[in-house]
Amino acid sequence: MDAFHTPERLALAQTVTRFTTDHIAPHLDQWERLGELPLALHKQAAAIDLLAIGYPESMGGVGGDTLDAVILIEEILTSGGSGGIIAALLTHGIAVPHICDEANRRIEAGDRQGAEYLIDHFIRPVLAGERIAALGVTEPDGGSDVAHLRTRAHRVGDEVVLNGAKTYITSGARADYVVVAARTGGEGATGISLIVVPTNSPGFRVVRRLDKMGWRCSDTAELSFTDVRVPARNVLGFEFGFASLARHFATERLTLAVTGYATAQRCLDLAMQWCRERETFGRRLDTRQVVRHQLVEMHRRTDVARVYCREVALRHAAGEAVTLEAVLAKQTGVEAGEWVADRAVQLFGGAGSMTDSEVERHYRDVRILGIGGGATEVMTDLAARLLLP
Repeated sequence: MDAFHTPERLALAQTVTRFTTDHIAPHLDQWERLGELPLALHKQAAAIDLLAIGYPESMGGVGGDTLDAVILIEEILTSGGSGGIIAALLTHGIAVPHICDEANRRIEAGDRQGAEYLIDHFIRPVLAGERIAALGVTEPDGGSDVAHLRTRAHRVGDEVVLNGAKTYITSGARADYVVVAARTGGEGATGISLIVVPTNSPGFRVVRRLDKMGWRCSDTAELSFTDVRVPARNVLGFEFGFASLARHFATERLTLAVTGYATAQRCLDLAMQWCRERETFGRRLDTRQVVRHQLVEMHRRTDVARVYCREVALRHAAGEAVTLEAVLAKQTGVEAGEWVADRAVQLFGGAGSMTDSEVERHYRDVRILGIGGGATEVMTDLAARLLLP
């Protein structure tokens, strides 16, 4: 037995599989057309504690670690979900951890009241599926260059006032809160703070919903902030923002890595089934050498990516610093997902290019993985700097 096959994690996998087959797969085409998930799905997921995995019980979570999150993502995808489902249903995974960190910091500083404010107003409602939290970092004139944000905030009495814009914000159109990265100090990384902004605040506006190639069931938005005022206690540590973002980069990159190889596994499963059933010129596709060899290579790339990414996840769960390894895991998982999805479409032939084909959806969805969470080129350059300082 390994860490991914304990009785508890096997039970988790079964729960996620049932949830996906019962509540996600039958409705996914409809949600793709609508361009968003219903809040009801968040509540259904929360009812069986799926949204609370990895968060402390004292804040409304159910405990667990990186390995449980890996199981969750793998099973959603391999049971008929999609990358868009991961992005939309689990979007709080890139926002709420920053609020948790600040709550813990306040507890350590003796500010129990300040911590409870964050927990009760922002963390618990999201983990209960009652509210949606998003992270707002990317700006219209910049992507991975987090240290040079232009959105600004300044303090006025007991409030902070925000002005600026964000774009490509996952769940931005549905969010009840957005954890916004804004400049509160000087230039560079040290002048950035994270601020929880309720979306019903005067001056907050969803400029437009963005239409996308993939992740179509996950709403994405451009946001603007015009003299938006929020309580100063919504600031998650003045000018600790970049450090908080950097601290959680490894988790985000591992999530994308798992999404990559889990998508590859789903595409491989679909392709193998198709090749067993499809006949051409009087023979099944899987009896032809060129097809058999293609399936073997698809399996090899998927399994190599899974083994490597899971190993990095194990080290991350053990508390090791895996900055470089998480970068390489993301590259490995994403590459597997892109390549295997492409091959699956090829094996399906004309059927693979139809929008009612599941592999067509995965082909579109997987493309964003090499852009989000740090573009492939940026990740390669970061890896070079870590390896060759």
